[in-house]
Amino acid sequence: MILKFLRLLKILRVSVKYGLDEIAIAGLKVPRIAKLIDTVIFWRDISAPRGERLRMALEELGPIFVKFGQVLSTRRDLIPLDLVVELSKLQDRVPPFDSELAIAQIRKSLGDHPDQLFSTFERIPVASASIAQVHFATLKDGKEVAVKVLRPGMKKSIDEDVALMHIAADWIERIWTDGKRLKPKEVVAEFDKYLHDELDLMREAANASQLRRNFANSSLLLVPEMFWDYCSSSVIVMERMHGIPVSQIDRLEAAGVDLKKLSSDGVEIFFTQVFRDGFFHADMHPGNILVSIDPASFGRYIALDFGIVGTLNDFDKDYLSQNFLAFFRRDYKRVAEAHIESGWAPRDTRVDELESAVRACCEPIFDRPLKDISFGQILLRLFQTSRRFNVEVQPQLVLLQKTLLNIEGLGRQLDPDLDLWKTAKPYLEKWMAAQVGWQGMLERLKGEAPRYTHVLPQLPRLLHRALEQAGEPPARDGELIRVLIAEQQRTNRLLSFVVYFAGAFGLGVAGFQLYLRMHNMH
Repeated sequence: MILKFLRLLKILRVSVKYGLDEIAIAGLKVPRIAKLIDTVIFWRDISAPRGERLRMALEELGPIFVKFGQVLSTRRDLIPLDLVVELSKLQDRVPPFDSELAIAQIRKSLGDHPDQLFSTFERIPVASASIAQVHFATLKDGKEVAVKVLRPGMKKSIDEDVALMHIAADWIERIWTDGKRLKPKEVVAEFDKYLHDELDLMREAANASQLRRNFANSSLLLVPEMFWDYCSSSVIVMERMHGIPVSQIDRLEAAGVDLKKLSSDGVEIFFTQVFRDGFFHADMHPGNILVSIDPASFGRYIALDFGIVGTLNDFDKDYLSQNFLAFFRRDYKRVAEAHIESGWAPRDTRVDELESAVRACCEPIFDRPLKDISFGQILLRLFQTSRRFNVEVQPQLVLLQKTLLNIEGLGRQLDPDLDLWKTAKPYLEKWMAAQVGWQGMLERLKGEAPRYTHVLPQLPRLLHRALEQAGEPPARDGELIRVLIAEQQRTNRLLSFVVYFAGAFGLGVAGFQLYLRMHNMH
């Protein structure tokens, strides 16, 4: 209890030191008290921009608060842009923990000393972050690996700091004018889940394995292999990857890497993950990306650190593709309709009002050269406009928008003339054609065929049961005619459905067989 109190005092001291109370003054519901506080605390220097002061405060408060700032930097739909820009600069500059603690953690998790598990194990870590640190090692069969070890005592530290964040979120919602719109309780709850997910390194290993399987035959992306016999919730062992950090442009040029191709490949990788797989690496900042210079995989991206991934279902992918293509065609009415149809905008929203707001937001962008148009900024403006119409921005789309901004920034760092729209549009149109054309219908029919074969034999029994229920006597004789007519109409509808379904299924199967024959002829 005393430790919690001392931690709270430190948070308050740091907050006052960097003038975080001044950041909130404009939004307080009790401005007189706010001004009094600002007058009494006069000795501090708060001349620096508010975003810079917030970033420095989080860095002083330690790893958990740095992580929180990193998560906040993804919530561009909620946080002012100047704060987002500064929070995006936060890095996990955490001193490594003692190697003996890492060895003890490995021994506890994997059942043996690293000297027995590996032929070599480097005591000095190669990288250290707030949640874990990495050591290089070599397996008994000679394979080079990276060993990621969870920082000891993290769960207790996280639980204590996040508990204080929950209290702070409640205060913010109560006393800050804009508190409810910013949803502080939901943001902290999201951060709580995110941190506890990161504490289970097996989840990260599974994410990496899924991404590796998705790109198994790709010439664009390499993902390290996980060695499952050496993986646990607090230690994971993966293939060691060799490459040049993607941010080191001079080294890439010296190695002969085609930067324009690398830039467009990054865009293709992103859209492949989103629209083909619905599973994307959501932490694609330059520190997590290498470029291979090995002759066998020269110029391919290498992905690292799979603690944060995003997932999209078919509904999300359809929503995104319709919105993107509607933007390409400047069909703002379709954008508005898609928002309402998806349920993210209230049903009583007027299409013409939302259409007008989206047009005012996006039309100025199209007067600029295509290469100067920011795809990520379009999504950001759309989110900001949606706020006025009480649109609920889904967490997976916030992750997507943050990742798209990362990819777009990286792509233009590699190639300043990158035309993201020109690169993305053919891919989107091809994907849409595959979804709504004959090919898409046949593929879905093929996928649903096992379900149809299970349901169709049951239809006669279901029909017989419905007819039996229709023949039961009504409770009162006076209602006999009404009940009989209602049941007859119900039976007719059911029979019509059976005939329609059987006919549609038959046509689909016939069309599919015809397609296979034509495909085999070619």
